[in-house]
Amino acid sequence: MVVVGAGECGTRAAVELREAGWTGSITLVGAEHSPPYERPPLSKYVLTGSEGNVEPPALYEDGALRDAGIEYVAGATVTGVDRDAHEAVLADGRRIPYERLLLATGASARRLPVAGIEAGGVCYLRSRADAIVLRDRLRPGARIGVIGAGFIGLELAAAAAARGCDVTVIEAAPRPMSRAVPTDIATAVADRHRQAGVDLRCGLAVERLTRRDGALLLELGAPLEVPGPAVHRLPRNRDSSLPHFRLRSSGGTSIAAEPHIETAPRPSEALPLAFDTVVAGVGAVPETTLAEKAGLAIDNGIRVDDRLTTSDPDIFAAGDCCSFPHPLYGGRRIRLEAWRNAQDQGRAVARSMLGDEQPFAVVPWFWSDQFDLTLQIAGLPDAAAQEVVRDRRDGVAIQFGLGDDGRLLSAAAVGAGNAVAKDIRLAEMLIARRAVPDPATLADPAVPLKTLLRQAPS
Repeated sequence: MVVVGAGECGTRAAVELREAGWTGSITLVGAEHSPPYERPPLSKYVLTGSEGNVEPPALYEDGALRDAGIEYVAGATVTGVDRDAHEAVLADGRRIPYERLLLATGASARRLPVAGIEAGGVCYLRSRADAIVLRDRLRPGARIGVIGAGFIGLELAAAAAARGCDVTVIEAAPRPMSRAVPTDIATAVADRHRQAGVDLRCGLAVERLTRRDGALLLELGAPLEVPGPAVHRLPRNRDSSLPHFRLRSSGGTSIAAEPHIETAPRPSEALPLAFDTVVAGVGAVPETTLAEKAGLAIDNGIRVDDRLTTSDPDIFAAGDCCSFPHPLYGGRRIRLEAWRNAQDQGRAVARSMLGDEQPFAVVPWFWSDQFDLTLQIAGLPDAAAQEVVRDRRDGVAIQFGLGDDGRLLSAAAVGAGNAVAKDIRLAEMLIARRAVPDPATLADPAVPLKTLLRQAPS
């Protein structure tokens, strides 16, 4: 067995192959020289931790891979796959034979497509080396510009603010985290950033970047007009015991009912904004180069079936680099850039490589830490046709998404520390069971979610 990619997914898969009973050789090839490490801390405490504590945790203790009989080839790049010979070809000419091959090549940071980018100096965050460079620049008083208000951009902003930097976030969409997070929750996170002094500007495009007197200057464009489905919200009264519902229409072109996010241009936006460091967090691109060269099918990533098999039955793909059909969402093909998906698919693909026919059907789950808040999402909120809000007595609101048939498809919440973990975990189990809860009961905080779980199909 040969695994290309020593990130979370590839390394977990290599270990799972051994634990699942594979007694033959296992070779794990990684492009970085360091032992496999955890990546979520890169945008969190690796940036904010005390001096000398900048190393992300290793995925396994020293010697664990060797003790498991896994050959780890570090600092090596696979440049080709000879499918006829069943060999992975390394940049130095070495060839590694395989019976089954796993591509866990991950994703790379999307590059910022603006004029003047050739002036250089824009940072990205994807690896340990990137984090070390950034950490050195997050000095108290440093002017930090973050482009993109997705998970990575906002986590970076929170880390920079915690280190005493002067932080500005520029987002092209009308609100932060618009791709995957319900509006109310995104608004709560945005408010926390502003409370911490982060200058969060949405609906603005970066048009040009220049370098002058050691500073990076960003010229911003006009606010964007982004068409989208209308969202109609029924009156909400936190003092009432009435459940809260939000109905989303299938048409329309306005977003007038969304909670207010500042998008109006201010006088300062007519001038270039000057920063000591600019960090771009504008998404990621699946790493498909090797698969494309090998002639494998591509579809928003390496195309795999429900067992994570590519168009070649002896080659598998898993993690950020692949798109797969999800049975809980009608076979909709999705690609997830998430730590836990990398773990889950790493274990699942190992079993598929050993002949297991079980389809991959784990509920998507995302999380983010920003300041004292933790955001968690189970399922896919954008698949919902109706939203139901459970207002807990501690002030936390759990937002559930239901399908046209009433089935629970998603749950999302934000709260201090670990406040939302238990409810999101229970919701995740309800989603996996294809539960169809009564909306009024779902919205009622007096009814424990455990009760709904006992009533759901097993």
